Amino acid sequence: MTQCSDSENNHHNIIVEGRKDSLIRTCPTCGHHIKCQEQGGGIHDLPGLPAGVKFDPTDQEILEHLEAKVRSDIHKLHPLIDEFIPTLEGENGICYTHPEKLPGVSKDGLIRHFFHRPSKAYTTGTRKRRKVHSDEDGSETRWHKTGKTRPVYNIAKLKGYKKILVLYTNYGKQRKPEKTNWVMHQYHLGSDEEEKEGELVVSKVFYQTQPRQCGSLMKDSSVPPGKHMKGQSVHVEVMNNNKNSNNNGYVEYYHSSNFISFDQGGQNAQVISHFPVHEGAPFIP
Repeated sequence: MTQCSDSENNHHNIIVEGRKDSLIRTCPTCGHHIKCQEQGGGIHDLPGLPAGVKFDPTDQEILEHLEAKVRSDIHKLHPLIDEFIPTLEGENGICYTHPEKLPGVSKDGLIRHFFHRPSKAYTTGTRKRRKVHSDEDGSETRWHKTGKTRPVYNIAKLKGYKKILVLYTNYGKQRKPEKTNWVMHQYHLGSDEEEKEGELVVSKVFYQTQPRQCGSLMKDSSVPPGKHMKGQSVHVEVMNNNKNSNNNGYVEYYHSSNFISFDQGGQNAQVISHFPVHEGAPFIP
């Protein structure tokens, strides 16, 4: 942990150092440059966050975090991002592990985010691995993509793409797959609809507890500004097996939550994690 002391107002801020070679931080409020002294410790020494604070970035913000992670850009990479979006590798990855066994994931309806790298289902071909595991009766538990791959825009610039997947059990030949309430939104950067093998992506995983109906005030990240057709202010993402709907409502299945944010160096970064929450405890003492 790093403690910063601002000599002008004798105010102390607690932050976590993103890299050891960066010992100057900018105040998110006034822009004042603060010299920091390393004192050891880490994120787990923080007193925790107030009850009710959650990490709920928009599609655009998720891709901003991914872009900063891929480029290792210290100016954009939030110093706490690895606490909020851990990286899963190899056999611990999303498509090898049941979501209930992923770190911090449960059926409480809250969203958990992970960096990971998709792998191919077979040594030849381009199909991505979606199988979580095979059951004793020969059936499979696997993720199945639903709906179209949707572009994500930031202002008028294409930033990347988003896929929605639902977990199914009893998957296999001459079987009727059974849909579960586990949902995953996968994001990748670039202008190609399909992510490349080994490319770093970010996914949010959650257990669907109730549908969230978003009103017309929510901005559609899949359509650039000025490109909406008449009567098409928002798009449809419905978690079911029906064909594409012409309904112009926007339905997204996840638990409603609030979030806290602050501006760091001109980047609007979201702050929250799965570390302890204390009733009434402030983030900065």
